[in-house]
Amino acid sequence: MRAKAKNIKFSPFKLRPLADAVRGKAAEHALNLLASCSTKRTAPVKKVIESAIANAKNLTGAQASSLKIAEIRVDQGPSVRYFKPGAMGRSNVYKRRFSHISVVLEQAEKKEA
Repeated sequence: MRAKAKNIKFSPFKLRPLADAVRGKAAEHALNLLASCSTKRTAPVKKVIESAIANAKNLTGAQASSLKIAEIRVDQGPSVRYFKPGAMGRSNVYKRRFSHISVVLEQAEKKEA
């Protein structure tokens, strides 16, 4: 199942390390890992994973414990350019970067003992 979040107000450069940390892990384990991080930028990643789990439950009836993150991507969204005063009366250009997050979940294979 898929879930997407667009125009997240965090730079993709700050969100990609979080996506790399949870890629390929079980969905519940990924949520626990993100809950243990104490930064504000974990909230949108966690929210998208929870949305993908809810989509899987509603559409296929899958259990959250049997899902794993097959793909998680953080792409560059739109940038807002703004100006601030610089040295000697000049203006400096700043960019406010936004992100798009997409998550794909799949059924985890059962391990045989």
